[in-house]
Amino acid sequence: MNAKHAEGPPVTEQDLTLVIAARLRAKTRLDGVNLAKLADLTGVERHHLDAVANGQRAPSIDVLWKIANALDVPFGSLIATPRRGGAAIIRRSDDNVLVSSGGAFQSRALTAFGLQPRVEIYELVIAPGHLEQSQAHAPGTSENLLVVSGTLEIVTGREPAYRLGAGDAIHFDADVPHSYQNIGDAPVRAHLVLAYEDPRGL
Repeated sequence: MNAKHAEGPPVTEQDLTLVIAARLRAKTRLDGVNLAKLADLTGVERHHLDAVANGQRAPSIDVLWKIANALDVPFGSLIATPRRGGAAIIRRSDDNVLVSSGGAFQSRALTAFGLQPRVEIYELVIAPGHLEQSQAHAPGTSENLLVVSGTLEIVTGREPAYRLGAGDAIHFDADVPHSYQNIGDAPVRAHLVLAYEDPRGL
C-alpha cells in the first residue's frame, strides 16, 4: 500500500451549491430535458430551477428529491463530489448540510457519493414538533433509519404510524409517500440508510 490518499479540503455550503448546479446541468443535457420541461415534471417554478442550475441558490431537500425523481436518478448522484484517492473523510465541520422547511429538517451526507450510488447514508436532525412529508422514491427504494435521540413517528404509505425512541430502528419501503414527525420536545437525531434497487435485478 504505497499510495497516499489525501482527504482534501472540506466541502463548504457554496461548494455544495455549485456541485448540485453542475450535476443538474450535466444530467439535463444527458437526458435531453430542458429546464422548462423539468419544471413541468417537478412542479417547481422555472425561475427557481434556473437559480439552482446557475449555482445561485441551494435547493431544499424536497426540491432536490423532486428533481431526482423527475430525472430518474439517485438523490446522491445530484450531490456527488469526486473522491480524492481511495478514501474520503467527511468531517463534522464540513458544511455539507441540506435543509428544508425553514431549517426544521436537516440532512447531512455521510457518504462520499459516486455518480451511481446504490446506498446513501445521512444524519438527520428534526426540530421538535416538525412534520416532514416525503414523496415516493423510485420503485424498489428502501430506507433503514436508526433513532439516536428523541422520539420520532414515521408513517409509510397507508400503514399506521410507527413510533420510535432512542435506539429503535425501522426498515421500510420508501417507494410510497412517507413522513417523519418529531413528537417530542427535543430535536430528533437519526441515521438514515437509503438503498436503491439494483437496476440489473441482482
